[in-house]
Amino acid sequence: MPLWKDGKLGLPVKEAVKLFPELEKYLDKRGRLDLSNRETRILYNRAIAKALFGLEIEYHPRGLVTTPVSRYLFLKTFLRGGEKVLEIGTGHTAMIALMAEKLFKCDVTATELDEEFFEYARKNIERNGARVRLLKSNGGIIRGVVPEGERFDVVFSAPPYYEKPTRGVLTEREGVGGGKYGEAFSVKLLEEARDYLKPGGRVALFLPDKEPLIDAISEKGKELDYSVKDVRFKAGTRWRHSLILTL
Repeated sequence: MPLWKDGKLGLPVKEAVKLFPELEKYLDKRGRLDLSNRETRILYNRAIAKALFGLEIEYHPRGLVTTPVSRYLFLKTFLRGGEKVLEIGTGHTAMIALMAEKLFKCDVTATELDEEFFEYARKNIERNGARVRLLKSNGGIIRGVVPEGERFDVVFSAPPYYEKPTRGVLTEREGVGGGKYGEAFSVKLLEEARDYLKPGGRVALFLPDKEPLIDAISEKGKELDYSVKDVRFKAGTRWRHSLILTL
């Protein structure tokens, strides 16, 4: 596990400031960062990605400020190393795909829908010297995006999960999953993944701490003959779920 020198999975603020001196202007009198400021969050998470995971990440001006530690903990729940994996919706940072390739030595294919996010993801992959195959999704999830006949050990995603558009940084494409609880996108992913998984293959979904959403996806997964395992973990102050569905 990529721990900092103090043995913790995190980065002291003073060390982050050394990596990105411009963070200093966001410190209060007690040396704490104002994480309500978007630029602060971007710089601090870039520092974490670099110091703990060896990744150089650029964030899109309007994209979600992806937190490296939570994504790493998610991958730890289902990867052992060396798997052939497919990520649906890698986003502008391509962070989870990069971690899977760099830290877990996986053979990674990743998709992205948004044109600008695709270009940011491509550049992040290039600047980190990663061998991640990036596919433009053009509106599809797996079918019509990934060549027929390909099989993966794992298909994973941090899927959209809101029932309807919300205020905030997420675009409608990023945030809205559809359905009663925001489960519709994830359910469709499960349906399509069946044709792209190896025997015993798994789907892993990075989800918020929303019980109705998790229950809705789990129920549909069981109907599709997946066995379901819900791993709840804490990243910072927030609880997250890795919902792992195995054929």
